[in-house]
Amino acid sequence: MRAIETFPNLVTMFFTRTAEQGDKPFLWRKSGGTWHPLSWNEVARQVAALATALQSLGLKPGDPVMLVSENRPEFCIADLAIMAAGCITVPTYTTNTTRDHQHILTDSGARAVIVSTAKLAQALMPAVVRSQAAFVIGMEPLRGAQGQAACHLWDDLIAAHATDIATCAAAQTAARQNQACIIYTSGTGGAPRGVMQHHGAILLNAEGAGAILVEDFGWGEESFLSFLPLSHAYEHSGGQFLPMLLGGQIYYAEGLEKLASNIEETRPTIMVVVPRLFEVLRARIIKSIEKQGKFPTWLMGQALRIAAKEQQGKASILDRPLKAVLARTLLPKIRARFGGRLKALVSGGAPLNPDVGLFFDAMGLTLLQGYGQTEAGPVVSCNRPRAGIAMDTVGPPLKGVEVKIAEDGEILVRGELVMHGYWRNPVETEKVLKDGWLHTGDIGEFDAKGRIRITDRKKDLIVNDKGDNVSPQKVEGMLTLQNEIGQAMVHGDRRPYLVGLIVPDAEWTREWALANGVTPANAPANPAYMAALRAAVDRVNADLSVIERVRRFILADEAFTIDNEEMTPSMKIRRHVIRKRYAERMDALYKG
Repeated sequence: MRAIETFPNLVTMFFTRTAEQGDKPFLWRKSGGTWHPLSWNEVARQVAALATALQSLGLKPGDPVMLVSENRPEFCIADLAIMAAGCITVPTYTTNTTRDHQHILTDSGARAVIVSTAKLAQALMPAVVRSQAAFVIGMEPLRGAQGQAACHLWDDLIAAHATDIATCAAAQTAARQNQACIIYTSGTGGAPRGVMQHHGAILLNAEGAGAILVEDFGWGEESFLSFLPLSHAYEHSGGQFLPMLLGGQIYYAEGLEKLASNIEETRPTIMVVVPRLFEVLRARIIKSIEKQGKFPTWLMGQALRIAAKEQQGKASILDRPLKAVLARTLLPKIRARFGGRLKALVSGGAPLNPDVGLFFDAMGLTLLQGYGQTEAGPVVSCNRPRAGIAMDTVGPPLKGVEVKIAEDGEILVRGELVMHGYWRNPVETEKVLKDGWLHTGDIGEFDAKGRIRITDRKKDLIVNDKGDNVSPQKVEGMLTLQNEIGQAMVHGDRRPYLVGLIVPDAEWTREWALANGVTPANAPANPAYMAALRAAVDRVNADLSVIERVRRFILADEAFTIDNEEMTPSMKIRRHVIRKRYAERMDALYKG
């Protein structure tokens, strides 16, 4: 079997794969209702030209270059070109405000900016003109921006700086320890900090994840559907450089609203997804099956029952006939919704509720839960079929990664994947890097098979007035598995019990309102509606310990979103923002 190679830097890896793949498709975009590819050679031609253009514009090795773009082929091309020019990529979220851009421009000291569209430039340009950035490159024309800063057009630069691919490839001298990018953490609390990721950190991640895929599934022609923001370390390493290492193809999804159709069209072999999306997909699949009638719903229940028994090591020979029926009826339909070629769904970025993992396993889809953080490349560990998948674990560490558990239960990580520090922030760096070990802030343990089990997050623990520790993520995860509840946050630090803030599920609310002759907007004023939500909370409480139960709750004014800054771009709730908004009302739940 072909082994996973090692490379001195990410750009050399790309050019090596290009020499092997040539005119085969690499990056795909959809336009005019049709998917269009860029070949490896064409991508390499543009990378070489853009790298030469950046150097001709005065950029020097080590200069940071900010990249503001949605997921599209040009993101990958720009990222590689920046590194090929010897510079450092600073990818940022497209949802950033002018204030966010200003912070990252100032903190990183970016010497140039590449932006995809005029729309994204609207929030960006006011920050650029107050920064040290010398020029801006637009992937598309930046209408109205030319008077604000020196602007260049992507196509013009590439046309004017045609460069031989082999010459650019031969000029790459970066070593694995050299810095590749600064990735700003999405910030569930406080201002984002720039994580210094070097070439070796990302390469070790890609090599370790690639080894799992090759050893457990075989080396094949892989297709990835890129959906999560490429400015997030998880997608940047797992959704861009891992496919590159494997010589695979990358399709860029059109957005959440078209994700389901994009999956069926592109038929990916690997999908890198966050738990929140798994929860959404699970809810949609369940609803779709229930609408088909009693027999399909019964089959789904049987599939879940059998999967739960097998997870507990209690597989029964008596279930074999029913498994054969499921394999011919329900499961092929579910797999077809994911394109029919899917080898694995890989979950990361936040804790996955084991019940969600069990559901996808029951539906015949392999779900591999991983663990990590931006400061570690970002992948530390991942479940793998050969080692046995346990839904309450995040698998063993990747190859080349050391993990140990401190006396207080904190997970410590050491290896090439660990960042060199926070950019221009030695004080914060010293807090997490001690004696070569990254202090993750997560609490965990090893199971009998060497798989990591995350039990909590140090700084997210709720400590009640009696000193008991409660995991908010566990309770919130159980709440959002209820059909009636879309999102939830619990509160109770130094308090006698937990209270909750609930966002009712929008589709359930519409159906309830229709059945009860009211409008969705007026539903919360109806006692029966609130009683239904109370019943959902009570179902969860029945499976929780006394200290974990949610005694009282209120409804949020609106959903937690990126736009209202109550969720990060990686779809984690920003507790400090939500607490500030609802503090008075949540505190009132402890009175009377």
